[in-house]
Amino acid sequence: MVDVQTISIAVASASVVAGVIYYALQLRNQAKQRQTELVTRLYSTYASEAFQKEWHIFMTESSDLKSYQEKFAVELPPSAVFFNEIGILLEKKLIDVDLVNSLFGGVIPRYSERMKPFLESCRRELNSPRLGWGLEYLFNEMQKLQSKKG
Repeated sequence: MVDVQTISIAVASASVVAGVIYYALQLRNQAKQRQTELVTRLYSTYASEAFQKEWHIFMTESSDLKSYQEKFAVELPPSAVFFNEIGILLEKKLIDVDLVNSLFGGVIPRYSERMKPFLESCRRELNSPRLGWGLEYLFNEMQKLQSKKG
């Protein structure tokens, strides 16, 4: 026969298991929400007027790193810092590559083409071979993703 004490132990155990499962699901959901919020904030930076102006200048008017540096007195374009950050976040698995691709995938291949000579030149001039490694990681991950989908 099953007594009241056995039933109460079974109910208590089931409650603990249900609580643990619920908590694990909540943690996973919160992680996705934080990741989405982070990428949304990144996108709002990307969509800002100041970023878009700099982006346009970099993508259309700058012929080489020297002329860009002389014109704007910066080592690398602000967009390079922005996309480097995205690459670092991707490498650390803090954001999802599909989400980045959905928001920025259309511009990253063009930016990669334009930025690679600038990045190589800056690495040589500053004697810093790891400079912009996040950019390189981002470019490579986007290429991998495109080759899988294409």
